[in-house]
Amino acid sequence: MTCIPGNNLASIDVTILSALFDAAPDVAFFVKDAAGRYVTVNESLVNRHGLNSKADAIGKRPRDLCEGDFGNVPSEQDEEVLRTGQPILEHLEMQWNSRHEPVWCVTTKLPIPNGEGQIVGIIGFSRDVRVPVQTAEIPEGFARVLDDFERTLTNGVTPSTLAEKSDLTPQQLTRFTKRIFGLTPTQLITRIRIAAASRMLRDTNKTIAEIAVACGFYDHSAFTRAFRNATSVTPSAFRNQE
Repeated sequence: MTCIPGNNLASIDVTILSALFDAAPDVAFFVKDAAGRYVTVNESLVNRHGLNSKADAIGKRPRDLCEGDFGNVPSEQDEEVLRTGQPILEHLEMQWNSRHEPVWCVTTKLPIPNGEGQIVGIIGFSRDVRVPVQTAEIPEGFARVLDDFERTLTNGVTPSTLAEKSDLTPQQLTRFTKRIFGLTPTQLITRIRIAAASRMLRDTNKTIAEIAVACGFYDHSAFTRAFRNATSVTPSAFRNQE
């Protein structure tokens, strides 16, 4: 990784970066200091948190802007990146938009080292996954298989089985899902299962165990782990969110 010259974030022209990402309304961009506090953000991040201006975010951590796990988990991610120097790449998760609407995002966070190799901050972005897909735009075989999976949520579905049933090679499937959805096949499968589960949690009185089975998870524990990994909250907490 190319080191940022200097001993702190002052050497980075964060104003230019912020202005650049203001032109990307579906991407929440940020730079944070060694304590995980926002140094700069773009307008999309301001809107996502329902803030009035960028100044409302500067100097604060995610947990200061969003209550519960939707704020705590990103802060814990930051602490891990700052402690280990290991990036978070293409992590599929759910976040709040304007504090009331959960949206799917793919998040990347990179550590910022100074000239001596010390981690002095984090730079990253969270991209909304909102690409519309029309049946006419995708191969007929895949359209049929995806429709069947979304209706049945069969367990045991993997990228390999999706590719085989769609008459696509694994490489073709990967290129296709990345181009259309901006997701890997594995991320797409997870998104479909968790999206269905989140709808059931909000719109039905089914128990969490019943929802786990209906969405293709092997048991309650596996469902809870997968749901929390993707959304940053447990199924129970998600159901109780206002």
